[in-house]
Amino acid sequence: MAHLLRTSFVAGSSPSLRRRPFLQLPFHPRRRSLQPQATIREIFMPALSSTMTEGKIVSWIRTEGDKLAKGESVVVVESDKADMDVETFYDGYLAAIMVDEGGVAPVGSAIAFLAETEDEISEAKSRAANVSSGSPPSAPPPEKIPENVGAAAAPVAAAKPASVVVASTHPASEGGKRIVASPYAKKLAKELNVELGAVLGTGPSGRIVAKDVEAAASAAVLKSDAARSVSAPGSSVQPSPSLELGTTVPFSTMQGAVSRNMVESLAVPTFRVGYTITTDALDALYKKIKSKGVTMTALLAKATALALAKHPIVNSSCRDGKSFTYNSSINIAVAVAIDGGLITPVLQDADKVDIYSLSRKWKELVDKARAKQLQPQEYNTGTFTLSNLGMFGVDRFDAILPPGTGAIMAVGASIPTVVGTKDGRIGKKNQMQVNVTADHRVIYGSDLATFLQTLAKIIEDPKGLTQ
Repeated sequence: MAHLLRTSFVAGSSPSLRRRPFLQLPFHPRRRSLQPQATIREIFMPALSSTMTEGKIVSWIRTEGDKLAKGESVVVVESDKADMDVETFYDGYLAAIMVDEGGVAPVGSAIAFLAETEDEISEAKSRAANVSSGSPPSAPPPEKIPENVGAAAAPVAAAKPASVVVASTHPASEGGKRIVASPYAKKLAKELNVELGAVLGTGPSGRIVAKDVEAAASAAVLKSDAARSVSAPGSSVQPSPSLELGTTVPFSTMQGAVSRNMVESLAVPTFRVGYTITTDALDALYKKIKSKGVTMTALLAKATALALAKHPIVNSSCRDGKSFTYNSSINIAVAVAIDGGLITPVLQDADKVDIYSLSRKWKELVDKARAKQLQPQEYNTGTFTLSNLGMFGVDRFDAILPPGTGAIMAVGASIPTVVGTKDGRIGKKNQMQVNVTADHRVIYGSDLATFLQTLAKIIEDPKGLTQ
């Protein structure tokens, strides 16, 4: 990286000297030569999404003292939505890690130091110690490194129970001589009395990370509890050992983001409109094409997108309280419950994609969401949101409007209902309740009413969904 070199006149020098042409000044090579200076840079916590205010270190891919190459992944960070690889833009040595695995740091704060040469590692460690203790640094503050988020999110592998992971040679060891584990994993193993030799690492090249140790400890507790249950006649079913009743648990990164978004949504003036839609034809279509991989979620998203194409005001959004945007794309975000939170994968251009491709895309997004591998554009580009609790038997509910969007639709279960027919007789139809929550600064009651009428027509005559 190029450095800016600044020159200045010596205080008290004569005006005549300052006015003399440069070529008339004597040339002193030693005086003009630059002394090499240490290049120590900060690796700071990146902002992986527009709503992220802090990040959690999932695992350090490299350890202190490792030589790094530009573009190499260094650390896995948990944002409010996903786990992401963070790369370095510079060659150098990972000199000092300031935030251990499992630690949380604000966006923009230093999490490690990178030294340009091996000789500068000790100086970087000294600066890191000064920062950690709150002492002023003895040298100018290090240059911050703009980390690069990898093109693909870091996969979150499923932790294996410790009871089935026993091997004579650990996969991350060098011929069985040593076990490769992160510093925080080693510390955690001591605290939880976990034998690292019996743990299978899920980090790069089988490296043991903190979550592997935690999984091994949990597996040991489960095994112990199971043994006690078998030995105790007449023992009743106990709560899951992972849930300690009566304890206070801090929000996870994702739960914290959900909390902030929900509080922010209270500042938006919203209103709700409900509608009853007959689903006999949609149910019949679903049974006909289900074997081809089509999901009900994709059918609902497609129907909603086609209705939004005729009512663009419902697909608009207001972000600054002074104007609103007619979004050029119809991107349907669908709420998905995952372990520890909620995320909304986005089906982009849902009105233009055929139902079979849309279903394949939805399956892919759900798999990535549950593995915490979604990229930002796959969860933060929605223009209209669907929340479906019908599969749980919920017949109706209201949804909270996500900040920055115009409307969200809550979909209940399709249930058999006794209705009056047009000829005055009594009949039975499958019907579902939908409730739309909308931003009243942009969308009005008549807008939602006509949108829902159009949606009902599409669902009750769904031939266009497969065209």
